[in-house]
Amino acid sequence: MATLDARLRLPLAGLAPATPSFSGSSPKPGNLSFALRPVSASLSSTSKVPAAAAPHIVVVGSANADIYVEVDRLPLVGETVAARAGRSLAGGKGANQAACGGRLAAGPTYLVARVGDDANGRLLEGALADAGGVRLDRVARAPGAPSGHAVVMLMPDGQNSIIIVGGANMEGWAKGVGSDDLDLIRRAGVLLLQREIPDWVNVQVAQAAKGAGVPVILDAGGMDAPVPGELLSLVDIFSPNETELARLTGMPTETFEQISRAAGACHKMGVKEVLVKLGSQGSALFIEGEEPIKQPIIPATEVVDTTGAGDTFTSAFAVALVEGKPKKECMRFAAAAASLCVQVKGAIPSMPDRKSVIDLLESVQVE
Repeated sequence: MATLDARLRLPLAGLAPATPSFSGSSPKPGNLSFALRPVSASLSSTSKVPAAAAPHIVVVGSANADIYVEVDRLPLVGETVAARAGRSLAGGKGANQAACGGRLAAGPTYLVARVGDDANGRLLEGALADAGGVRLDRVARAPGAPSGHAVVMLMPDGQNSIIIVGGANMEGWAKGVGSDDLDLIRRAGVLLLQREIPDWVNVQVAQAAKGAGVPVILDAGGMDAPVPGELLSLVDIFSPNETELARLTGMPTETFEQISRAAGACHKMGVKEVLVKLGSQGSALFIEGEEPIKQPIIPATEVVDTTGAGDTFTSAFAVALVEGKPKKECMRFAAAAASLCVQVKGAIPSMPDRKSVIDLLESVQVE
């Protein structure tokens, strides 16, 4: 799994540059009206939970149009380097986690997000619709802001560095989250959040989930500002990687003992469960008052691209959680999904389906 920020990657033919922001007030975003592809039969057929009975998953988060470049190394200050290859792709941590849930979950996965009313927004709509397995009728256009976008630099060892521009992800929520979306959240099996949209939006939807008894998982990836206490108080499971955990607590996280103490600091902030993604060292779940649950990585045959691995892990954990699996089994399921993810270049092509994850877990168990 990557210890750096991760994104969804969907090919976008001829991605146009993001348009500038429009002046004036932002009109109310309009819901999209394109055809949606159903969850693939392979997911339902391999699920232990009938699709009709499985609670739905809701992801509230970002959707980005990205420039994805492959470089031998990052440029130094003032230096220009040539990329080996470049692609235009769709992404965003919210879209990434929703697409993964769409492939793995027995029930439907919904994405609540904002895109611009511009060329990038329309390309994002088409690419996400073509991905399949995730409901996108809760994605809305925000005409007063450009679509979010990012520059993703992929190194030969599969690690990546990412620079994001918020656009509609940050500016497109002037009216807040609509009542229909809040009702959808109140009926969900789990709510997944990240930090590439405004914190106040996360607070609004987390309050709706909390009031209805819906578990809230917050991925720490996104903005590097402190997490508001109001938001943390609404979170059931907080999921940083070790770098994010160190930044948010101001504590070292180089050893497991240090990570454990930093997780304890999160407990004191009001979060009962801290799910830490540790890259090549696996993951660990720290539940207040209990012994940590450790999960080693399930080794990949070859690490090609870590983009999307962290989001794959978080989303897969949520899928297993919705199905009522024990936390240890949730972590194994997530580790298997992340292991398959890193073996293929790009995030959406690399995100595994449910059968592949189950097959890997069965093969590991046999070994």
